[in-house]
Amino acid sequence: MNSTNNTTTAPVITIDGPTASGKGTITRLLAGRLGWRLLDSGALYRLVALAAERRGITLDDLASLEPLAAHLDVEFVAGEPDEEMAIVLEGEDVTSDIRTETCGNGASRVAALPVVRAALLERQRAFAQPPGLVADGRDMGTVVFPRAAVKIFLTASAEERARRRYNQLKDKGLGVTMRSLLAEIAERDTRDQQRSVSPLAPAEDAVMLDSSDLSIDEVVEHIWTLCQVRLY
Repeated sequence: MNSTNNTTTAPVITIDGPTASGKGTITRLLAGRLGWRLLDSGALYRLVALAAERRGITLDDLASLEPLAAHLDVEFVAGEPDEEMAIVLEGEDVTSDIRTETCGNGASRVAALPVVRAALLERQRAFAQPPGLVADGRDMGTVVFPRAAVKIFLTASAEERARRRYNQLKDKGLGVTMRSLLAEIAERDTRDQQRSVSPLAPAEDAVMLDSSDLSIDEVVEHIWTLCQVRLY
């Protein structure tokens, strides 16, 4: 693949947006419906944060984080359409480990580091293989796949995103409060929007979609309809 002009051998759909906007769920459902590959780019940054923690690497140790990100021993294992994708790090299933709020905050910190983003760029682009790819993240449509056939910027109000995250964590038996989640979401939004490299922002040609008052099925249908126009 030519990383200079972003030539890919397969069509790409990008779904960008802030934390807890529903990108992961929508990406998984859309990829399953299309029969395409999927890329959870946020998981890669969470994996870097988790691997760094396990190796005793601080998140300001750039000399150690760069090779760690470049050589992560990671595997994404797709399950049934209604199941979460399994994520394996160095032979261990860490699907649950990387979904904690602590790991999410660590991911937001390492994602702001240019050396980490550069180390992961080609690994992300390599996911664009036939028959196609649905990729979610913060800069999929602006940096990683600027020539994607369909670009979506999915968002929702901070209150709605906190409510969704609260329900997710509560279902997993984790003790959280709406107040703390709102504060963490506000902090991560600010960090993502103000970082010096690849700040969170919609691509110029992205379709803006506010899901605050939409169900998961309604969001999928909206994007599916758009794909029928743009892809076929």
